[in-house]
Amino acid sequence: MSRKRVLKPLDRQSIVITGATSGIGLATARRAAAAGACVFLIARGEKDLARLTEELQAKGARAAYAVADVADFDALHEAAEKARRLFGGFDTWVNNAGISIFGPIREVTLEDQRRLFETNYWGVVNGSLIAAEHLRERPEGGTIVNVGSTLADAPIPIQGVYSASKHAVKGFTNALRMELMREDAPVAVSLVKPAAVDTPYNRHARNITGHAVHNPQPVYATPVVADTILWCATHPIREITVGGGGRIIASFYAAMPGIAEPLFARFAPMLMRDKRGEYRPYEDGLWDPADDGLEEEVHYPMVRNFSALAEIRKHPGVAAGVVAVLAGVGLATLLLNQRSGPTRYERIRGSVNPARLWSRLRAGERLRDVRGHAEDGWDRVSGLADRLAGRDSRRRAAAYARDHAQEGAAAAAVATIAAAIGAAALKHWQDRH
Repeated sequence: MSRKRVLKPLDRQSIVITGATSGIGLATARRAAAAGACVFLIARGEKDLARLTEELQAKGARAAYAVADVADFDALHEAAEKARRLFGGFDTWVNNAGISIFGPIREVTLEDQRRLFETNYWGVVNGSLIAAEHLRERPEGGTIVNVGSTLADAPIPIQGVYSASKHAVKGFTNALRMELMREDAPVAVSLVKPAAVDTPYNRHARNITGHAVHNPQPVYATPVVADTILWCATHPIREITVGGGGRIIASFYAAMPGIAEPLFARFAPMLMRDKRGEYRPYEDGLWDPADDGLEEEVHYPMVRNFSALAEIRKHPGVAAGVVAVLAGVGLATLLLNQRSGPTRYERIRGSVNPARLWSRLRAGERLRDVRGHAEDGWDRVSGLADRLAGRDSRRRAAAYARDHAQEGAAAAAVATIAAAIGAAALKHWQDRH
């Protein structure tokens, strides 16, 4: 018998967050705690975990932590058991932990590539399986939120390994959702796909490009993504993109990959190059935890604090109403501002005015009279010409006109055939080249 899933308000939830001490995870933990949720934090660095837990507790929140690498299933399972003991379980599990590598795929060692997949892909798999087993047993179920990327829809060079891992996360998330549906499990599975976000992402990534890198604009603030994650915790959203810039690029790639790929190959590495930054190779968090000091500082000169695309996805009914109102206002403005708009009725009424119609009929009759007189005059002139030139001259003129008309038609036919042959030859050349 299937059970009905009930997503509780945040102030009645217990939320587990992986990668909780930096970037999106840090913003999510702070906002969840501010909303009244019990938060259980998981990361590799105990120092930052302890400091963040104390910070949240000092503000009146219920918070606890466990040190675990998401790539280690047993360690992650023990962390989940600790959350059960302290909070009686959890309602939402957020798989947020992730790392990246900047560099051509052929130049990244296989060891580093496997390490990235251990965190980005297998960390999501481990967390999702643990969370699914727990939430299936809860009477009201719960939610799994996996943090992916817009690069799952539009891969780019230099971040090829990262793009591949996010492709894998998207495929796994969608398949897991369908399997839970098939089992009638009361578990919602959401995929959040941020575009470029203002996080220490670039500092944590292993960089073998030989120069500093950054994400091209537009860049979004971490609270924008955090709010979307928490929205998914209380609303069953299948998939949501944060950042219209990333969505536009992904849509362009999906619609015209043959054009997008050469453009990405040419310009993406140039756009990611940070000419003002300092190149620090191997000072990253690929293998060891990074110590950021829990600062949500601005890493970019311009950061967007609002994603219209995400808000439309959160509130489709409100968005549809606003679009309808704006469309109505725009249409009315267009009609009222057209020069011919206010006089259209008068024009139609004038065109069917009986007096004007009668005057037009009278004018037509006068024109017919004039045309009749002109035809009579032409007949008289033609007769006079016949008498003057004789019948032989008329026959020669008619024959001349007929011959030249045939020559013109033949020339037109030849030109048409030549054009067709030329078009066929051009197409053949283009196909060969």
